[in-house]
Amino acid sequence: MSTFEFKLPDLGEGVLEGEIVAWLVKAGDAVREDQGLVELMTDKATVTVPSPKAGKVLKTYGAVGEMAKVHAPLVDLEVGGAAAAKDAPAKSGNGHAEAVKSAPAPAASRPVAAASSEKVLATPVTRRMAREHNIDLTQVSGTGPQGRVLKSDVEAFLATGGSRSHAAGATARPAQPWVPLSSSAVDQRIPIRGLRKKIAEKMVRSKFTAPHYAFVEEVDVSALVSLREVMNERLKPDGVKLSFLPFFVKAVSMAFRRFPQVNANMDEAAQELIVRGEQNIGIAAMTEQGLTVPVIKRADQRGLKDLGAEINRLANAARDQKLKLEELSGGTFTITSLGQTGGLFATPIINHPEVAIMGVHRMRKRPLVNENDQIVIRPVMNFSFCFDHRVIDGATGADFAYEVLRYIEQPGLFMLDLL
Repeated sequence: MSTFEFKLPDLGEGVLEGEIVAWLVKAGDAVREDQGLVELMTDKATVTVPSPKAGKVLKTYGAVGEMAKVHAPLVDLEVGGAAAAKDAPAKSGNGHAEAVKSAPAPAASRPVAAASSEKVLATPVTRRMAREHNIDLTQVSGTGPQGRVLKSDVEAFLATGGSRSHAAGATARPAQPWVPLSSSAVDQRIPIRGLRKKIAEKMVRSKFTAPHYAFVEEVDVSALVSLREVMNERLKPDGVKLSFLPFFVKAVSMAFRRFPQVNANMDEAAQELIVRGEQNIGIAAMTEQGLTVPVIKRADQRGLKDLGAEINRLANAARDQKLKLEELSGGTFTITSLGQTGGLFATPIINHPEVAIMGVHRMRKRPLVNENDQIVIRPVMNFSFCFDHRVIDGATGADFAYEVLRYIEQPGLFMLDLL
């Protein structure tokens, strides 16, 4: 038998710490290799840190709410021999434990009389909402991982008049109206903590480090709408339906062939532009825990169908808080889309250390003048680009934007340029 001190590994570019959201094990637990040990909230997402070895937990470092530092001790394990007991939880298909001794049971099965809100797994936002509405979280059925209570669970609880009738573990539920607080003369102070704090720090660093400039243009997407309809009709027997995002990713990827300097990261310390050999395009996704940016690795090597499947997989993993560390790092460019709430245009903040970002805005039918000087009604979308002016000049940014939009307006060029 020997003691192995497991230190928190690198969590990604520039991430030096993570807030401890929940311990999935405790001292005395037997764990298997790759079993989840702890959930940490970084500026990218909430991630589960797996055990590098099988063994028995001797000690855990840090309490829930405290910060775990990269390369600092996280867990002491007793390894070797029979340390990994045969009754340790079995691994699921994703390599994490199917059930962990220290993880709380779903809220519907927790004994209310002996529990308190502090014992319930919940995000800081959820806890604040519960306090504001004087709700005991043990009375709310959690639908998140390990029975975690999400903000949507509290909203559903309020909308049903405080009933626990909605089943724990439900994955689909219609949107519930927000219940406003009664007016009060007392100010409310809301601590900026957890993922929100990390997002704030990263946005400030990006905005005040990289001098942003924006470029906005509108595009007639009639041809794209028609092509997508044809493709989805052909893919229907396979149960596949493409959104517009795979086409936007492919358009950006094709534009990198002419403008590789936009597919880059900025090395602040060395003051060097690193033109990346891989095209790893991030898709900004809004979750209940905040903004996350899962990354589509080697986007240039994927077809539209593959891109669609990968986007869906990453979006589901982000929503369920099951993203892996490698799926949140290595990005070279980001696309952010708010769908039908995307507005006319916006100026997105660059996902540092990247040097450019593209914003996608909602589709609207608008009058346009065609080549015959006729007024026609067409589906139109606006696209906004922001660039780091230190390394991407205005003319270069505009040329790159028009190259992207050329593929979106004339999607048949995908096939021509791939010959």
